[in-house]
Amino acid sequence: MMNQDEHWMREALSLAKKAGEQGEVPVGAVIVKDGEILAGAYNLREKRGSATAHAELLAIEEACRICGGWRLIGCTLYVTLEPCPMCTGAIINARLDRVVYGTKDPVAGCCGSLIDLNAYPFNHRFSLTRGVCESECRELLREFFHSKRISVIE
Repeated sequence: MMNQDEHWMREALSLAKKAGEQGEVPVGAVIVKDGEILAGAYNLREKRGSATAHAELLAIEEACRICGGWRLIGCTLYVTLEPCPMCTGAIINARLDRVVYGTKDPVAGCCGSLIDLNAYPFNHRFSLTRGVCESECRELLREFFHSKRISVIE
């Protein structure tokens, strides 16, 4: 039986797959409050030509619009890849209560892999759950980057 974290992470994975189909790094994110998705997004850096078009930031922006303010108190962010420094900063600033991520990011992860920004004495901290649907999240990224390497060689 699937628990709630797995359920919502599968929603984020669905969005990540859409990103991959568009040639974007397959990362998806959903923000949930009171058992409902407030916002969902996936990476759009290539399409928008913007370094800030990460799934987490796009979902946070949408959730803030829907909530009518910048504080996302009572919300949980589900994201397929551990947030980078920019996204972790936005999570702290948006006052998200909880973050659940799928697979760690040894290159840019700031929720424990390279550094844990949540451990610093900022004015807000979030609870963190790691490794939900980890193998599926990791495999999606692995396949994407493998196909990019192959296509460059061929």
